[in-house]
Amino acid sequence: MTDHILIERRGAVQIIRMNRPDKKNALTRAMYAKMSAALAEGDADPAVRVHVFLGVPGAFSAGNDLADFLVIATGGEGGNEVWDFLMALARSQKPMVSGVDGIAVGIGTTLNLHCDLTFATPRTLFRTPFVDLGLVPEAGSSLIAPQLLGRQGAFALLGLGEGFSAERAKAAGLIYEVVAEDALESAVLAAAEGIAAKPPQALKIARDLMREPREALVARIKVEAEHFRERLTSEEARAALTAFMTRKKS
Repeated sequence: MTDHILIERRGAVQIIRMNRPDKKNALTRAMYAKMSAALAEGDADPAVRVHVFLGVPGAFSAGNDLADFLVIATGGEGGNEVWDFLMALARSQKPMVSGVDGIAVGIGTTLNLHCDLTFATPRTLFRTPFVDLGLVPEAGSSLIAPQLLGRQGAFALLGLGEGFSAERAKAAGLIYEVVAEDALESAVLAAAEGIAAKPPQALKIARDLMREPREALVARIKVEAEHFRERLTSEEARAALTAFMTRKKS
């Protein structure tokens, strides 16, 4: 459903809000497609200077909707909407700010690696259980996370699937600030409005200088995607995803 992603403009700030609270903002292919379109439209619109990602109270995102993945793993088509969104993140021309509250699993964690500022609440837990599901890291996280966390910190996050509390994430450089739940949205929007007030061309150049070259990041996302697709149809992933869905139903 397209209303699972709400798009709002507040002055020069575009807000992309994940809004599927009954599923803790697990992302469907339609949700990925709408977020990709929003990033493209915002990048093309001179009136938009900042993208903001928000979730719902208690859930930024529980990650990919595993029912979608199970369809692919058992011989179904697709999934291009996911990869298109990851490329849109890597190629976005304008600053991105995120506000994370509660559950931040899989893409709910790796999305923030692309953001220029991330605010999180004390109850937030960042976790990427890719390997537990027979899969591999995505969104360029295998490139970005070691740069931010060091190789061993990145392995703890992406290999072991350890949960990172908001405080641990801040100490590791994964996020910018920890704020109270009732102050999260106001803090995020204040930061976004501050960014939007900066001279846009100077800010763009400064941002590009500080970020990983896009060519390297895009190339890594493509390599990850090849492994991810192969893993998704493997017996290992099918067994792990089926076991997870069975536990969930019971």
